[in-house]
Amino acid sequence: MIERVRELETLRRLLKRHPVIGIVGARQVGKTTLARSFIAGTRGPSSVFDLENPEDLARLSDPMLALKGLKGLVVIDEIQRLPNLFPVLRVLVDRPKPKSRFLVLGSASPDLLRQSSETLAGRIVYHELGGLSLDEVGCENHVRLWLRGGFPRSYLARSHAQSDDWRREFIRTFLERDLPQLGITVGSITLRRFWTMLAHYHGQIWNSSEFARSFGVADTTIRHYLDLLTSALVMRQLPPWHENISKRQVKAPKVFVTDSGLLHSLLNVRFLEDLEKHPKLGASWEGFVLEQIIRRLGTRTGEHFFWATHGGAELDLLMVRGGQRIGFEIKRTSSPRLTPSMRSALSDLKLQRLDVIHAGEETFLMDKKVRAVAFSRLLKDLKLLS
Repeated sequence: MIERVRELETLRRLLKRHPVIGIVGARQVGKTTLARSFIAGTRGPSSVFDLENPEDLARLSDPMLALKGLKGLVVIDEIQRLPNLFPVLRVLVDRPKPKSRFLVLGSASPDLLRQSSETLAGRIVYHELGGLSLDEVGCENHVRLWLRGGFPRSYLARSHAQSDDWRREFIRTFLERDLPQLGITVGSITLRRFWTMLAHYHGQIWNSSEFARSFGVADTTIRHYLDLLTSALVMRQLPPWHENISKRQVKAPKVFVTDSGLLHSLLNVRFLEDLEKHPKLGASWEGFVLEQIIRRLGTRTGEHFFWATHGGAELDLLMVRGGQRIGFEIKRTSSPRLTPSMRSALSDLKLQRLDVIHAGEETFLMDKKVRAVAFSRLLKDLKLLS
């Protein structure tokens, strides 16, 4: 088992400030394991309810009676299976002297959970748990992480073939069982076809009309499908950034399969030699590096974007926090070069700096405000945002 030190520290920090912490993430991403590790390192009493366990589900048939006398940390796993718990949690944490804090785990995004629950606004903070990252496996294992993705069972499988088998089974059960449990009624065959098409569209600007023609449905229906997979945390919609300049700018998001291993299984790519010959090689690398940068910098929704103009200038990733604007270009090459597009991004977006993440071994200065950062040195050379 890989110890997720950074995630544990995040939970400790959040629990000091908030009475309820929601950990959300795709199934099998490690939420339960993380909660168990957190309990093992926490002093004081704790209680755990797994809502996929019929006994625990029966214990919570009267949730107020079951929870009001508990002290310390209370963990409730698969919270989306019992949405009527949220009003009860609100009452418990609003007591004058609350005896407990709550850690709730869910296999959906906060937006999807809120569709069937009363909001805990002001009482709950959500933390999205992704798969394993470079921080946890080390830069020296980045090729394995890229090929297999960050789901712990996929990454730790004994062979690439076993890893791919696990991911294919995950995709099947996710579409046939998990999504219907979240109240999503779109057929699994339709969503499988749509998700596979998205994999071939990975890293491109979203065009709902093109997908709608392929499926013979309205643009709004296709957009609904995309939003469902995004809410289930298996797709990322990277929003465009708009700047007040004279150039016409792209206003549609880019779409990415969030986990590179799932992307490769959807593309029928099993081994590294297959990936290196695949036409989506560059897009796969871009999506993988982009996710690692976002995870490394800890940016939240509303702090990361891409930028592109209809004239051809573009920036793969733009981080905006406070007054800071940091740009990133991702190149699968060992000898990156400064391009007119990069110069345009620096000027038009008024960037503090631009990092070109490349596949070589060295980090070096390319120009004023522009660095070439070796991906193998990302953990050492990527400056964190303040």
